[in-house]
Amino acid sequence: MRLTVDEYCKRFKMSKEMVHAKIKAKKLDYVIDDSQTYIILPTAPQEDKITALSEKTQLQNAPTVKPKTTVATVLALFQKENNYLKNRIVQLESKIDKLIDDKEQMLRDERDKIEQIYSSKDEQLKNILTLVNKKMRFEQEKDVLHEAHTIESYEHQGEAEVVYDTNRNADFVELKEYLRTLPIRSSQRKTIKKRFLAAYDNDARVIHKNGQLYLDFSKYDYSDLLAY
Repeated sequence: MRLTVDEYCKRFKMSKEMVHAKIKAKKLDYVIDDSQTYIILPTAPQEDKITALSEKTQLQNAPTVKPKTTVATVLALFQKENNYLKNRIVQLESKIDKLIDDKEQMLRDERDKIEQIYSSKDEQLKNILTLVNKKMRFEQEKDVLHEAHTIESYEHQGEAEVVYDTNRNADFVELKEYLRTLPIRSSQRKTIKKRFLAAYDNDARVIHKNGQLYLDFSKYDYSDLLAY
């Protein structure tokens, strides 16, 4: 047999608070069906009555049940919890702002480091380019001086320099023309010409003028460069 809370209160002349207290303390067997609480009665009604009277006496001798919680108390609890959550939100927002500021500062520091590195690299590159330009100007001046020395050596009183003519067997001869007179293959001519070009900067025997290489057999021996 099962009874609703109201039926149980009427039958055993107990208040709802007392019944709910017994249910909460698990002193009564109950089931919930369709959101309705039913108290299950034992099979021996007389025994249940005696038990109920005994429990009623115990409850009467027990301390007074605390007053029922009011709406105002519930609202106060909610207000307190709400204030606590607001404070926590403010604290979290403050921490987030600090983290963002720290991150931005770190990024600024990294940017400054990268800019400093690139600035240093740019300065090094400028120095390298300056050295390269100086070297190129030095080489150009060297070429000019070399050509001037060559022209000066082979000019006589304002007359144009005499260029070697292979048919007249002169001692001052242009390299390409001289190689054509040799009984060698084209590949050998190219090898000899590369050898002269490689030695041009370091060998005073190789004379350069107007983009051509000249040989002076009256002054120099070219057997090592002309070997094939």
